[in-house]
Amino acid sequence: MTMAPKSGGPARTVVSDNRKARFNYEIEDVLEVGIELRGTEVKALRGGKANIQESYAAEKDGQIWLYNSYLPEYLQANRFNHEPRRPRRLLLHKRQIAKLAAAVAKEGKTLVPLKIYFNEQGRAKLELALGRGKKLHDKRETEKARDWAREKGRLLKSGS
Repeated sequence: MTMAPKSGGPARTVVSDNRKARFNYEIEDVLEVGIELRGTEVKALRGGKANIQESYAAEKDGQIWLYNSYLPEYLQANRFNHEPRRPRRLLLHKRQIAKLAAAVAKEGKTLVPLKIYFNEQGRAKLELALGRGKKLHDKRETEKARDWAREKGRLLKSGS
């Protein structure tokens, strides 16, 4: 996936990236979903200090919710501030919610947030993935492949 703009507009700005997700999970399907945010949460996101490393998404009462994501308080908001770790509703169509909930319930998959960013229109979006947890031996294979690619690059660079 590229970060280049589609139609000459500004590129999307990534606020928070869950880099360990691709190491811990075998990613199968990726969706771009909206997040229901309050005004102070949007201002805090623009500050760029959000964290989704330990967060996860789950279905509850026919909606998909993002749990344990951290958006720091917006310092200028006084008493109207938001709770940093409150559950946030993800905006999806009913069919998408049904499909994701079925995959989690029947196939044992997990909803993993990959990154939060602002799209070309300036709206906060979440990249949500449907994945399956990797076993320890799968993680070792991933690490071996990454180390070999790095070593191969070094050998080719020093050889020429």
